[in-house]
Parts: sequence; C-alpha cells; structure tokens
Amino acid sequence: MSTIAFLGLGVMGAPMAGHLIDAGHDVVGLNRSRPALDALVARGGRVAADVADAVREADVVITMVPDSPDVEGLVDGEDGVYANAKPGTLHVDCSTIRPDVARRIAASGAERGIAVVDAPVSGGEAGAVAGTLSIMVGGTPEDVAAAREVLEVVGSTVVHVGPAGAGQTVKAANQLMVAGHLELLAEALVFLEAHGVDTEAATTVLAGGLAGSTVIDRKAAAMRARRFEPGFRVDLHHKDLGIATAAAREVGAAIPLGAHVAQLVGSLRAQGHGDLDHAALLLGVETLSGRTP
Repeated sequence: MSTIAFLGLGVMGAPMAGHLIDAGHDVVGLNRSRPALDALVARGGRVAADVADAVREADVVITMVPDSPDVEGLVDGEDGVYANAKPGTLHVDCSTIRPDVARRIAASGAERGIAVVDAPVSGGEAGAVAGTLSIMVGGTPEDVAAAREVLEVVGSTVVHVGPAGAGQTVKAANQLMVAGHLELLAEALVFLEAHGVDTEAATTVLAGGLAGSTVIDRKAAAMRARRFEPGFRVDLHHKDLGIATAAAREVGAAIPLGAHVAQLVGSLRAQGHGDLDHAALLLGVETLSGRTP
C-alpha cells in the first residue's frame, strides 16, 4: 500500500482517486470544492489542509488539474509540491499540459530529488469511472516502471512513449484526432438527417466498418439526441487544441485539418457553448447548414 496525494478531484480525478482507494492505497485528497472531498472521505480517503499537508508523507503525488498554469501553481514555490515532498517521491502528472512545461517541471523535480512522469489520460469520464483509461507516459524507464503500480489501477492501456514531455506530445496528437473524429461525425449526422436517413441505423452500420471508432461508439447516441451534458467540455478541448497547434508550429509540422477543427471548436466556444460536451460540435455544423432547430 502506498500513500498517494491526489491533487484535483474533478470529473476525471474523483473516480481515479476512488479506484486507488479501492485498490488499498491510502489516498489523501485536495480539491477546490468541498463536495468532491466529502465524496472522497465517504469512499475511504482522507482530506489534506493544503498542498504541503497533502504531500509531506506521500510516496506518490498525482496531479489532475485543467491546464499548465494550474500544474505549475501546485508544484512551484515554497508552498508547492517540490518544496514539501520528501526526496524519492514520485510525481505523476495526469493533467493535459504543454510538452515544454512537462519537461521543465521534470527538470525542476529532479533538482529536488523528485521523480516526475507526465501521464495524460484519454477515455473521458466514462473511461475514468470504468478504470479503462488509455495513458501515454513520458519519463525515464525507471520512473515510468515505478508509476505503473498506480497507473494500471486507473487505466487499461499504459504505454511508455518516450522521455519527459513525450506523454503530453502524444496526448496533443490524441486530442487532434478526437476533435477531427467528432467534427466528421457531426457532419455525417447532419448530412444523413438532411437526406432523411435513419441515423441510428446509419451509425450502427458505420460503426461496424472502416469508419468505426470509439468516438462513434461513445458519442453518436448523445449527438443524435442532442444531449451535451459535459463528459469533456468544449472549453478544455479548446485549450488542448491550442497546445497541439502551438507544439506543431514549434517544430514546423503542418496540421491543416487539425488547425481547421481547432478554429471550429474555438467558434463553438465563442458562441457560448464552452460548458457543453465537445460532441456539441454538432451545433456548429447545424448552424453552418442553416438547420439549427
């Protein structure tokens, strides 16, 4: 059993922390809102007063927060993780942040005797609840091997993809592909509806062929029903696509389709839909088609 400080108990973090408790780990949680902490205690976890309190005796620190500045705010400074965790602690960052920030905090942690791996996840809320996340991990082979004990509790696919920052680079590629699949599914649904085709039957057969994808399996029914309760918010996907386009520009990689979808996601957000699930790309296609209900 390890003592795990889990910082960030949101839509993804809360079920992940719950799985770690169920696996027998001593989980100490920290979160901005109280209800998530109450739920953690009910599950068998503990609550920390602040970052220093959470990490002081931890063997592993997991961060799961929205953006690069959030991670930096947790790890840096005299009140942060690296100043208060004991040497030899393992920091596993499951947030989705910029690859260059992941590399910087890995170097910063190493200076304090803290091992750091970037381990962003894919699979959405459903994957977090089921414990079947896909996790792309960057770091040294030794540190990634140490992280597997906790990562394999919350994910079914855990792959070491390279040195520090590589996990975040692969996650950026993942977010490009997911956004593209969602946009094309949205376009296909509007196209089919315009032709009067039964979209449930159509997506069933599409899912069984080369066009099939996890995006169809998990999102088609909600998109057909216009249910956009957030499993992964437009605001967050907008942030992730900003990371992907900036990282592509940095190395001169052309991502013309990805850049276009990033603009469509940005447009949807600008229309006030940032709190909806990213499947709400369907609304943008309807608007462009003049078919808004």
